[in-house]
Parts: sequence; C-alpha cells; structure tokens
Amino acid sequence: MSFQRLPTAEVALPPEIAFLLAEGIDGRLLARVAGAAAAAGTDAATALLNAGLMAETAYYRALARHLGAPYLDGPIPFGLGLRFPDSLVAGLAPLALGSVAPCVLAPRGRLIAELLDGPRRAAMPAITSPTHLREALFAAIPEAVADYAAQELRRRAPERAASREPASRWLLVLALALTAALCLFAALPAPLALAVTLAGQCLFLAMATFRLTALVIAAPVAAGAVEMLTDAELPVYTVLVPLHREAAVVPDLIRGLAALDYPPAKLDLKLLIEADDPETAAALAPIPLPARFEVITVPPGAPRTKPRALNAALPLARGSLLTVFDAEDVPDPGQLRLSASLFARLPESTACLQGRLVIDNAGDSRLARAFALEYAGLFDVLNPALARLDLPVPLGGTSMHLRTRVLRDLHGWDAWNVTEDADLGMRLALAGYAVGDLPSATIEEAPARLGPWLAQRTRWLKGLMQTSLAHGRRPVANARRLGGLEALCAAALVPGTVASALAYPVCLACALWAFLVLEIPAAPSFLANLVPGLAITLFAVGLAAMILPPLVGCARRGWGDLAQAVPWMPLYFLLISLAAWLALIELVRAPGRWNKTQHGLARTTRSGRLRLRRRSRRPAAG
Repeated sequence: MSFQRLPTAEVALPPEIAFLLAEGIDGRLLARVAGAAAAAGTDAATALLNAGLMAETAYYRALARHLGAPYLDGPIPFGLGLRFPDSLVAGLAPLALGSVAPCVLAPRGRLIAELLDGPRRAAMPAITSPTHLREALFAAIPEAVADYAAQELRRRAPERAASREPASRWLLVLALALTAALCLFAALPAPLALAVTLAGQCLFLAMATFRLTALVIAAPVAAGAVEMLTDAELPVYTVLVPLHREAAVVPDLIRGLAALDYPPAKLDLKLLIEADDPETAAALAPIPLPARFEVITVPPGAPRTKPRALNAALPLARGSLLTVFDAEDVPDPGQLRLSASLFARLPESTACLQGRLVIDNAGDSRLARAFALEYAGLFDVLNPALARLDLPVPLGGTSMHLRTRVLRDLHGWDAWNVTEDADLGMRLALAGYAVGDLPSATIEEAPARLGPWLAQRTRWLKGLMQTSLAHGRRPVANARRLGGLEALCAAALVPGTVASALAYPVCLACALWAFLVLEIPAAPSFLANLVPGLAITLFAVGLAAMILPPLVGCARRGWGDLAQAVPWMPLYFLLISLAAWLALIELVRAPGRWNKTQHGLARTTRSGRLRLRRRSRRPAAG
C-alpha cells in the first residue's frame, strides 16, 4: 500500500508508529491507527500491521533505518545457541561470528516502543521481521522443529502419551485377561455367578444412562444472555487452522476468517500447511494477507497427523486464548468474542469451551442426514449436559477454545493419536480442569458417500482406542484422580464407545433372536427373573440412548424434517460398528495412518452458508 506524504502536524502518536512520519507515512492515517489501538487496548504497531495498512517487511525496514541497525531480509547466518521454540518466543537469535551484529531481533508490540525510547547501544542487534525470523529458523533447524512437534508430550509426560509399544501387545493382554475372566466366571458357584452377572448388568446400565441423563438437564444459557467484553477488554486470540490438500477451500476459508467479529489487532491467525503440499501453498500465495494472518509450513517428519502440525505452531501462539478451526469450517462470526467473554467470567479451572458443531449438508444423502442427527445429539444435548455436570468431555476436533497457558502446561496435543481432540479432553479432566459449553455454532460438512465416511470414522474410532490404551495403563490411579462418577463417565465415553460399537451387531442379533424367535419364560423366583429383566432394560435403555438425544437435538435446532430420519439410527450404528472393526485392524497394522477427509464437496446446505462459500471466488482478507 502506498502512502501520501503530508505536512506533519502536532499529533500525539505512540513511539512505535511516530517514527514513520519521517518515512513519509500519512500522519492522518497514523493518527487513526493510534486511536484504533487505544480503543482496542493494544499497541499501535500491531494495529497498523494486523489491519493490513502497511506491509510487515516495509515496517521493519523503516524501524531498522530509524534505529541505525542492519536489516536482514535474505539468508540469516545463525550462530551457536539457536533453539526451537526459545529463539522464536524471545524474538531473538544468535548470529555467527563475523556477522553484521551479534544477534538478530524481531521485536513485537511494546518492545518496539522500548527500543525506540531507550538509549542507543554501541552494538545494536540486526533487525528482521518476525515472519522472516520464523521462516529462517524453520529452514535452519527443521529437524528440531519436527522433533518438538512429534515428541514433546512423550518426553515430558510419557504416561499420558500413546504407547510406543505395538498395539497388538496390549490387545493380546486384553484378550488373555478377558479369556481368563470368562473361564473364572464359568467356574464360579451359581449364586456367585448370579451376583457377578447382576453387578455387571448394573454397571453397564449406569454407563448407558449417561446419554439419557443429558435429556433431563436444562438447556444451556443462550449466547444472547452473556454480557460481552469491550474491545479494550478482549484478550489476544490465536486461531490455528491446519490445512492439508485444501486448495479448493482456501478462498472461502480466508473470507470466513476475515469475517470474524474481533479486533484485528488482537487476532493471531495461523494457517498450517505441510511441506509437501504445494497446491495449498500456491492457493495462498497470491492472496494479500495482512500481518494477523501467518502461513506456517510445518517441516516434514513423522507422524503425518493434524496434532503434529498444531504442536509446531503452539509455542508461537501469541494469544492467551486459542482455538482450532478446520479448513471447511464456517464459525459464527461472533464466536471468539463470545468465548472470550465467557472465559472472563468463568474460574481458571474451566480451561476449555466446546462450541457446537453443526452438519449443514444433511440433504446430500441418507448418510449425511444420519451424521447430522448424530452431531445434534452429541453437541446440542450430550456435551452441554456433561459440561454442566462438570464431567469429562471428549472434545470435538474443531471449535474447542482453550486457555493457551493450560494447553502448554499439558504439552500440547498427542501427535501420535489420530483422535487428538478426545485424548485432550481426557487429559484436561485428569489434570483437574473442567470443560464448559460454548453456545455458538460452527457449520461443518459431512462426507456424503460411504467410502470417505468410513475412512473418517475408522480414524476417529482408532483414536479412541489409542486414548483408551494410553490412559488405561494406570486405571486405578486415573480413577482416583478423576473421582468415581467422573471415572465412570470417562469409561463410558471413550472405551465404552469403542466396546459398544464392536459388540453392537452381536448384541443386536441376540436381542432380535431372543425377542422374535425365542420365548422368555417367567422364572419361579425374583432373582432368577432379575437377570433377563435387566437384559431387556439394558436393550431398551441402549435403544433410547441411540434415538432420544438426536430427537432432542433436532427439537432444539428446529429440525422437524430431519427428526423423521431418527428411526434409521440403529442401522447407522451398524456402519459405525463396521468402522470400529476396521479401526481395530488398522490399530495393529497402521496405528499412525491419518485418513484424510476431502472437503468442499457439499451439494446442499440448510443454512445457506455452505452454498455461499462454494460460489465465492475472490477472498477479501483486509
């Protein structure tokens, strides 16, 4: 952007932009920037750059000239002591002996004002932009970045990370334990066997009632009832968007992020792409992105997963709050403002707010319709109820908003878990943190064909198995840490989901055979009738837990037409069972495989927002 040189006037400009008057920058523009920065409660340099009013490179060149310091814009000759992420967090890196300066500095925000107001040093550091420093460091030590992203959790908290041992060993141990338990049960005297059977039925009944309990929990507070923070009160917010082969949705993604109702000076938007994804990089290259957008190329390495990319960017997050959006997401524009306002009024022990994920292309197919019903039951009924009861919540992979400090204390995501969101939810609970409900919708696109849906669901269930194995290594200690009800809830939602999906076809076939073919005679005693009675109750409760949450979710969303498809949910769960068995096989053969879901294929939309995204062509990022 070019600026007209005007006669300078007496304007009270903050030092971080006042020096630009001597560079010929329009004083009236700088005065407007200073006013906007004061209203937003931030520094003027960030307000100027994040609004796209001046290129980052041009600003830092001007800063270097004013300080009388060399500016580095080409290859940076780093010296000994270069570290990730320390050098980037500090914005300071050592230079090799014989370089133009002892070190290179990429100052941000108020540090710039301190440099300008402070005394001139004899040996000034070289100056560069934060983006160039990060790109140069990633190019200089890519192995260190990749190692940090993949291994930090395993190094710092190995007991919370996915096991390094092959899953087949754990599965063999579980199979042997189950076989031994069955043999022991068969050898028990009849009264004791009856007692064990009744205890097991009661346990499974208690686990099954978690979904039904959600139906009687009052609907959560609406977004309109929350008192919003002013712009000056809002914190800096980081948004991480991992992209892999998403060139088709890049224009719509940029448009959606630019539409977020949040002060640009307090936005830190990071688009994460893989080193072997030139198509997405090429789609982003011609878009003039202001400095609040940052495109980060994650160095190559194993595993090739979304959480590894997120871990590479986590140390660079400038916001005290952080969220993750997927490439195809259409979040409500006011979601960040609502989240920040809720966090400000919640205790520090509430470390996460889970937004509502809404499937918008239910008209594409019966499969997409069932997916929409499943999400309505999960994100509009079950998760808000769990949050209200302070019970563990397996997070969704997008629109979960976190306190950045807590996420760093937990060492980020498990790069080796392909359902990193559910795993993070369990680790938050084990660390004593609560998850709250965020009554704000994020529109998502569901796979409409069986092949892509099956691949995606196989990955999700494989990740739940990895989470179960990771946190099941110390079941007694974890149960004590969580508490009785919380441990029961965690068992029902993670390993219980996997076990029920694996056993569902057998249980369904046995129940249909018993009800439709066999007779269930009345026994002469109450205790003898109790076992079949509880079995029938379990079947009824399981069926109700499958059907009623989607119905209530449809009612809360006003989806009367979709509610008609709820009776098909038992057949849909047969497909989930198929995915569970495929996940079990893949857990042994390819535990780290990430089944990529292709986006941008929706043919219908309930809200109209997906259709608008498909038609748009030119993004507006300013």
